[in-house]
Amino acid sequence: MPPTPLPDAAARPLPAAVLWDMDGTLVDTEPAWMAAERRLVEEFGLRWTTDDAARMVGMPLLGAAEVLRDHGVDLPPGAIVERMLEEVVASVRVEVPWQPGARELLDALAAAGVPSALVTMSYRALTDAVLAGAPEGTFAVVVPGDEVTHGKPHPEPYLRAAERLGVDPRACVALEDSPPGIASAMASGARTIGVQHMVPVVALPGLSRVDGLERVDLDLLARVVAGETIDLLAPQAAGPTADEVPAR
Repeated sequence: MPPTPLPDAAARPLPAAVLWDMDGTLVDTEPAWMAAERRLVEEFGLRWTTDDAARMVGMPLLGAAEVLRDHGVDLPPGAIVERMLEEVVASVRVEVPWQPGARELLDALAAAGVPSALVTMSYRALTDAVLAGAPEGTFAVVVPGDEVTHGKPHPEPYLRAAERLGVDPRACVALEDSPPGIASAMASGARTIGVQHMVPVVALPGLSRVDGLERVDLDLLARVVAGETIDLLAPQAAGPTADEVPAR
């Protein structure tokens, strides 16, 4: 008998929803955050290195503000957040720095009837600036960092997004670029794809990995939500785990 043909990619069940991190995953705003941090630190006559900035990737904003205070920025945490947020929002209003492949994947999901949710530790002011540069209705749900009790790496942001969508998080795929975000998404039960950008995405059991959104299409999402772990990154030396790096 001839071999049974493999199922067509279009016949594979797609995720109930795709849950997107924002900074570093959907949009390349991390350079703007890092520049805002550096300028604020330098106002106080201090030095801010690339390594200092890398350790802030994925942090909730108030947590990042506490790090800056400990570094010597003599302002209340709320004022630090306000200063940095204002600068990054201004940058995004000039031009939304979409990551390569982001708009194409969003369009493909919309055409396939798969809802997208935005799950970020950035505040509503920045999500609104990003969404202003996207077609209306691109995201069915937005969960910003100033509207959750527990930020990443706690699973609350992703659980809340799934609840608002009315779907089981285990039937969703999350796209994340930072260790805290990956920890949050995986703890929620969502199938998770780590998209390597500013910091290494370390191999973890059950974590799929890619080097850019251009590698993610409907077929790959269907395979991941079905339970496959797809790793398109070359093997690398061990680095910090999802729990070892603080939770944008």
